[in-house]
Amino acid sequence: MGGPDRTTRAGRGAADPEQMIAEARKAFFVMFAFLAIVWLVQLANSADHYALSRDHGVVSGDPGTLPGILSAPFLHWSWAHIESNSGPLFVFGFLAAYRGVVRFLGLSLLVAVTSGLTVWLFESGGVDTVGASGLIFGYFGYVVVRGLFDRHLIDALIGVVMAASFAYMLTVTVPGTPGVSWLGHLGGLAGGLLGAWLLRDRRPRNTPPPTPPGTPSPGTAQPTTPDSPRADLHKELGDLGLL
Repeated sequence: MGGPDRTTRAGRGAADPEQMIAEARKAFFVMFAFLAIVWLVQLANSADHYALSRDHGVVSGDPGTLPGILSAPFLHWSWAHIESNSGPLFVFGFLAAYRGVVRFLGLSLLVAVTSGLTVWLFESGGVDTVGASGLIFGYFGYVVVRGLFDRHLIDALIGVVMAASFAYMLTVTVPGTPGVSWLGHLGGLAGGLLGAWLLRDRRPRNTPPPTPPGTPSPGTAQPTTPDSPRADLHKELGDLGLL
């Protein structure tokens, strides 16, 4: 009975690292492709004097710019703008994606919506807002708390390291930094925290392996067959009047 249980658990343990490596590989290529698209858009945008940023950004209270919630993360206002965003976008995006690309795509959509809507609802002065920083803050928030919701030790440790290393980023989620959409950052961060809860791993932990058909449950008396030694003993005790 003990042998199959150990084999099953070992099999699951061996598969987990392989699956994680495969997902990490996919996460790397997804983020590489995402950055490539962002930089290609930047080439076209700068060549056209940033008309794309003016036409497809998010402007507070303007219903015509609501579709910009999905296009704004791909747009920037300058080469310095995109350069400052590219490194954190790749690092936090990769860390958010290596546990599952499909989950990561859902998270990205959620963060883009929460960040863009926060700007659209609360930004003042008709400012045209673009940039991937809302996604960056969303991925950051997701990575920091994901391990707690998933009850996964490695992810929790990664979250602690990221929180300790990049806590200074939170200074631009409050008013005071000129030229920075702190509302977009705050909305992205909120979306990442919400995504960590909504997309948490709901699978039960430490589920015992299935019992093979015909195997008696623990504590259940096994029936005796007429040819078994126990049946012979019961017959002899009955003949002696002890049963």
